[in-house]
Amino acid sequence: MINSIIEGISAALNKEFGDEYRIYAEKVEQGLKEPCFFITVLNPSSTRYPGDRHRRNNSFCVQLIPAGDSARMECNAAAERLYLCLEWIKAGGDLLRGTGMSYEIADDALSFFVSYNLFVLKAPEPDEGALMEELDHNIKIKE
Repeated sequence: MINSIIEGISAALNKEFGDEYRIYAEKVEQGLKEPCFFITVLNPSSTRYPGDRHRRNNSFCVQLIPAGDSARMECNAAAERLYLCLEWIKAGGDLLRGTGMSYEIADDALSFFVSYNLFVLKAPEPDEGALMEELDHNIKIKE
């Protein structure tokens, strides 16, 4: 599910900012082209609930490395756009809502934080001992 959410974030970023912004989900050793976004997963967790349900907390950091001379202005403008474009994303055929959005600007780079939390239903494994193999029945009709 994490990879589906990353793809959804990437699609939302591409739709909002266009092709002039590169989007990276992996570490880049060489050839970094600015302006660009980095999508990073921050400490995902899972909590079990009754009935084979699990709550998945998926926090992400979307970093922007701006290209212009007025980096802080570009970061502030991008943050406003990120609030809107990351509020709803499509991931794995579902529509997910981003929560807990915040941002900070440090060293002329934007770090935008968003969480996509959801419930996942784990299908129970069938217990082979509980399955019936044969059933005998005797029915009498009352006359």
